[in-house]
Amino acid sequence: MTTVTLQGNPFKVEGSLPAVGAAAPALRLTTGELADVSLANYAGKRKVLNIVPSLDTPTCATSTRKFNEKAAGLSNTVVLVVSADLPFAAGRFCSVEGLKNVAHLSTFRHPEFMATWGVKMAEGPLFGLTARAVVVLDENDKVLHSQLVGEIADEPDYDAALKVL
Repeated sequence: MTTVTLQGNPFKVEGSLPAVGAAAPALRLTTGELADVSLANYAGKRKVLNIVPSLDTPTCATSTRKFNEKAAGLSNTVVLVVSADLPFAAGRFCSVEGLKNVAHLSTFRHPEFMATWGVKMAEGPLFGLTARAVVVLDENDKVLHSQLVGEIADEPDYDAALKVL
């Protein structure tokens, strides 16, 4: 287990974030159309996983907007925003915000993603949600960048994530 903070208070996170150079763990998540997908659905593309607790929080909303903006200029790359938000709520958020360059994937059917990818909040007020993280994968699902944000209220390092692409 690792530890992150929420407003300075430490909380445990279950699992380990995928390490740079490693093959990405398998994943199964749910799209806005209620279809289950895996990394195979994005085969041949570079992937930025923006993992957030909930799009209903200011920092999560900001990081999604910023990745949407930055993704417009990335070739052969998909930005996947992963949270426990229901697909309906995430779809509404993306629609209202006019976000066209990100795809939301939900953990609601597949909570095993959280521990497998090392982002499961194991205690505290966000227990059952994800910690904030960014993982960047190449076309072959090799990890190029991996950041577990130490303070959940902080934004990720966008430049470091996108620089590896």
